[in-house]
Amino acid sequence: MRINSFELYVSKLELKKPFITSLGEINYSDHIFLKVISEDGEFGWGECSPTYFINGETIDTCLVISKKLTDSIIGISCFSHELIQQKLNSVIYGNYSIKSAIDIACYDLASKSRKTSLYKYLGGDLKKKIYTDYTVSLCDVDKMVEQARSIVEKGFKIIKVKLGDDGKKDVERIKSIRECIGYDKKIRIDANQGWKIEEAIETLQSINKYQIQYCEAPINRELSYRLNEVKEASPIKIMADESLFTSNDAKMLVSGAHCDMFNLKIGKQGGIYESTKIIEIAEKNNIPMQVGGFIESRIIFTVNCHLGHTSSFIKYFDCDSPLFHKINPIIGGIEYNKDWELTLAKSNGIGVDIEKDFLKNCSKII
Repeated sequence: MRINSFELYVSKLELKKPFITSLGEINYSDHIFLKVISEDGEFGWGECSPTYFINGETIDTCLVISKKLTDSIIGISCFSHELIQQKLNSVIYGNYSIKSAIDIACYDLASKSRKTSLYKYLGGDLKKKIYTDYTVSLCDVDKMVEQARSIVEKGFKIIKVKLGDDGKKDVERIKSIRECIGYDKKIRIDANQGWKIEEAIETLQSINKYQIQYCEAPINRELSYRLNEVKEASPIKIMADESLFTSNDAKMLVSGAHCDMFNLKIGKQGGIYESTKIIEIAEKNNIPMQVGGFIESRIIFTVNCHLGHTSSFIKYFDCDSPLFHKINPIIGGIEYNKDWELTLAKSNGIGVDIEKDFLKNCSKII
């Protein structure tokens, strides 16, 4: 089934409340919803939410290059995922957000055309249960404790805590949160590259007694070549995030023993195809993985769940972002159940569509 055309829809989704990390404050998220259409009229959906302070991309940069990217794969079979990647990469280096939207849409179309769900198309099964965490946004200690208390009251068993603006304050934050929620709930942390090397080591050693699952991105990605220093000194496992974009990055992280875990974000990896290559590297080297994302819609996090069912090494799930939005324009997709277990509906492809009234209010680009 050959690719015939594309449609792009641009929108902003307002958040219920500000989301704050060591990298800054977010009040809304930008989105490109991308539709690929085959010669037979079948279609698939993809999405990206470019995050300039992570991947250097914005809606404008995505739109500038989008037509050249989509034109490069017109007439190609939607099943030719490697060729699609080669064509996209031959147009321009990087630009992983918009490439991910194209790649995801092609996988949706391909698995729909095969009349099977995406996880089956990727060789997966539904043998495991998936539970998401919920994130405590970075702010004053008292407010973070209140967030944590509210999250636990809603039934979440896993809390992710944003840190990274000040190591000493971070120790107090974790201490206070742990005292509030007790030790029967899991805590994982994300410094969003905020600490200096010595600060990261000291902070991680100080909070180890509070039973932390792992720490994402303790230091700036420009210092990734020294991440092993943090890993060797830390009693808490280290997860690579912003230092992991491509499968070559994964190989570098493995060869230098820089981390214990990988964090996959489809929008950061450039789509499903490159994500599967990173998964292969992780499996060969016994590296557990998390699937997470930026502040995207249910489309991306439904893809995350499909991916999660393809590898026993994908053990952790950070899929709370769709709950941050005031509205949900996505039809279908993941369902949030008791104890915040994530399940997939029985459907072909990713299993999503977008409300027509919502799309009417988007900026449409063909």
